[in-house]
Amino acid sequence: MNQSPSTIHQLSQLPQQVRTGQSQQQAAEQQFPVRIPATFRSLIDWNNPADPLLAQVLPDAREMSGPGNIDPVGELDARQAGGLVHKYAGRALLVATSSCDIHCRYCFRRHFPYADNAPPQQRWVEAVDYLAQHPEITEVILSGGDPLTLSNRRLAMLSKELERLPQLRRLRIHSRTPVVKPQRVDAALLQWLEDLPWPTSLVLHCNHANELSGDGVSALADLRKTGLTLLNQSVLLKGVNDNVDALSALSERLFAVGVLPYYLHLLDPVKGASHFAVPEDQATPLIDQLRNRLPGYLVPRLVCDPGGTPAKQVIA
Repeated sequence: MNQSPSTIHQLSQLPQQVRTGQSQQQAAEQQFPVRIPATFRSLIDWNNPADPLLAQVLPDAREMSGPGNIDPVGELDARQAGGLVHKYAGRALLVATSSCDIHCRYCFRRHFPYADNAPPQQRWVEAVDYLAQHPEITEVILSGGDPLTLSNRRLAMLSKELERLPQLRRLRIHSRTPVVKPQRVDAALLQWLEDLPWPTSLVLHCNHANELSGDGVSALADLRKTGLTLLNQSVLLKGVNDNVDALSALSERLFAVGVLPYYLHLLDPVKGASHFAVPEDQATPLIDQLRNRLPGYLVPRLVCDPGGTPAKQVIA
């Protein structure tokens, strides 16, 4: 791994011991490219084929088979102007960018048509115009991709557009970046967050306690100082965090660094990720075990998003 690029973009750049050479592993890479930032890469035990971080980013031959579909949560039918997804009452999601700092192999948007939906700057005006016509939408969720891959200048331009909405009460940002690429949390980003005129929550995406590095912990401390509410959502993943010890350690670690566990998602049935799925009848007992081990505020809600429903469905 010496002198390797800061972000790995190709299977061939990974250590030999995790490259099987199988044509289907290479086909999986072609279908959904590799992307692993340096901080996340440094936390992987490359000599452990069962490492829970490695499993999340390594192309797998099983991606080329198994059930699933390309729109597992019904977003395509909910698309509106300017990259908006309006599924639920009172809130809308803005696909602010197609870029992401890491490509997680279980990503439910791995087949999302970003070219048609991730708006360039001029389409943000269209999105805000749509929102202005729907005063019942009082919360905007910035998603992607990952909105924190946008430059600080573009984030400021986007929030300036949103300031045209008198009904906006809350802003929510969904991002994996502070966990996988904590150096992105710079002074200018912190100032932008501090200056936002709405109560703002940052919903992180962390699946395993091993993902929280020293740099990541420092970044989260800086983010807390801006007044953000920090929450975390995880995906229940076979071979990654599908046991009570891993989930308990994650909740404890998150709270120790100032983040409240929020959601634990059942895997969205996206094509190419079925090997990560944990059935509901195995997931529910895990939540019961967590409740017996942890205080209630450290137990995330087990949810699924079947699409076509008025909200996420709380299972336990």
